[in-house]
Amino acid sequence: MSFLISSPLLNPVILTLFLTMMGWKFTILYGILTFVASVFFGALWERVGLASTYKNVRIQYGCCEETEKTDGPLTNKGKVKRASLQTWGLFIQVVPYLIIGAGIGSFIYGFVPEEFIIKVAGPGNLFAIPVAAAIGIPMYIRVETMIPIGTVLLAKGMSLGAIMALIIGGAGASIPELTLLASIFKPKLVATFTVTILVVAILSGFIFQILQPIL
Repeated sequence: MSFLISSPLLNPVILTLFLTMMGWKFTILYGILTFVASVFFGALWERVGLASTYKNVRIQYGCCEETEKTDGPLTNKGKVKRASLQTWGLFIQVVPYLIIGAGIGSFIYGFVPEEFIIKVAGPGNLFAIPVAAAIGIPMYIRVETMIPIGTVLLAKGMSLGAIMALIIGGAGASIPELTLLASIFKPKLVATFTVTILVVAILSGFIFQILQPIL
C-alpha cells in the first residue's frame, strides 16, 4: 500500500529536479516527509483493510513482444552501456516538459504582476496552501513541468508552502494515475488515496512554510 503513495512522489526524476533547482536541504526534507507519509498511511490502509479492495482483474502477459537476447551474462561494460542508454532515454523524455515548464515560467515572470501572486498565494494567505493542494490534484500537468514553474512562482512571491502543496497534489494524484487506480481498485480505495494525497500535500505545505527560513 505504501508503494501507491511513494511511487509518484519519490521517483528519481522528481528528486533530481528538486536537488538541482531547490538545493539539498529542500530535497532531504521533501524526501523525509513523503517517505514518512507513505509508510504511515500505507500501514493505516492495511490496518483498516483497504488492501483487499482490489477488483478481480486478469493480468495478461505479453505474447508477442520479443525480449532482449544475450549470449550470456552481461559484462560490466555491457551493464554500463545499457544503463547509459536507459538514462539517455529518460533524459530525452523529460526534456520537452522542462522546456514547456521553463516557457510558462518565463511568461509568468515577465507578465504576471508580483503583487497579484503575493496577494493570492503569498505567505500571508492562510488558505493558499489548502487551495493549492486542491488545485494540484485535478490539474493535468507533469511534475517535470511544474517544478520549473514553481521556482519562478517562488521568485515572484508565492509562498513555498503553496508551491509544495501544488506540486505534491499534482504529482501524487494526477488524473492518469487515478484512472489507472480505478481500473484495479474499488472506488473506496481510490477515494481514500485522493484524500490521503490531499492531506499529505497540505501538511507538507505547512511544514515547508514553517521551515522556509532555514532551507
